[in-house]
Amino acid sequence: MNTTMRRVVIGTAAVSMALSVAACGKAGDKDSDSSSSSSAGGSKTIGLLLPDSVTARYEKFDHPLFEAKVKELCSDCKVQYANAAGDAAKQAQQVSTMITQGVKVLVISAQDSAAIKSSIKTAVDKGIKVIAYDRLAQGPVSAYVSFDNQKVGELQGEALLTSLGDKATKKSKIVMINGDDADPNAGQFKAGAHKALDGKVDIAYEQSGLWKDTVAAQKMTAAITQLGAKNIAGVYSANDGMAGGIATVLKGAKISGIPLTGQDAELAGIQRIVAGTQSSTVYKAFKPEADAAAQLAVNLLESKDIKSLATQTLTSGSGDKVPSQLLVPVSVTKANINDTVVKDGLYKVSDICTADYAKACAAAGLK
Repeated sequence: MNTTMRRVVIGTAAVSMALSVAACGKAGDKDSDSSSSSSAGGSKTIGLLLPDSVTARYEKFDHPLFEAKVKELCSDCKVQYANAAGDAAKQAQQVSTMITQGVKVLVISAQDSAAIKSSIKTAVDKGIKVIAYDRLAQGPVSAYVSFDNQKVGELQGEALLTSLGDKATKKSKIVMINGDDADPNAGQFKAGAHKALDGKVDIAYEQSGLWKDTVAAQKMTAAITQLGAKNIAGVYSANDGMAGGIATVLKGAKISGIPLTGQDAELAGIQRIVAGTQSSTVYKAFKPEADAAAQLAVNLLESKDIKSLATQTLTSGSGDKVPSQLLVPVSVTKANINDTVVKDGLYKVSDICTADYAKACAAAGLK
């Protein structure tokens, strides 16, 4: 804890010095943690803190979509951005920095929902409104926007069963690689998947992949060693990133034709679905989620009511009752790629159907 606090103090001091220089008329450079769209500290500054740069969606979609919507809703609002790069202590430091810079609203997708609690309380004590984004952080947050995460897990489990068809029996051995236990969403995905799978198949091996393809690959290798390559009927992967590592291990072990789930509709995941090395993913449309968070943030910034937006109430891990806005996820298989991620403009067919996937795309009807 002492090391973490020293980092916070040092980071805060550095920001204060930078602001002093700026006040004298010299523009400060962006630091490695924050990609600011404009100078912070104004009366209409919103902070956006995302958890990692490994999951493709955050840098490619969530950040730019959120910023664009804020600008649409509030032309003189400013967005200050930082990515924790998978480090909970770094995210705590980023919160401290943004408090010092004078943000009025913080939108946080927590790297660790419990660890961020004290930082959120500090922000709220300073009069800052906090929105939990995509992951329900602990502490006194004003609102939460995400998808129905248990439903995500149910869709994953149901897609796995559908892919198994008549091979879905109580003797069918399934490998289950879940997300990071520090992420509250991971528990909800897991609960939903178990709801769909329990009693219908045998979950013979279950571990956490920590949202990392390398860890998921290690767990998959261990599962093959434990169960035997010929005895594995399917694999539940909580997201596409981990599914990539798992698919590589399956190929190396000469295991093919079995279901492999995912989530996030990452381009690589969609391409694996086209190629037949992944059976499904779950599409959580990024734009509606980012737009919803931006609307909540601007409303809170302008002291407007959010009851019409956050119509549900969820209880966080800290016991706080949080007004919530939950969006509806969609299962994606080879059969509905055109009607989901392509139709919504998430990807063009040309993005998916590169040279390596041209033949598979033609067979799948993607033109």
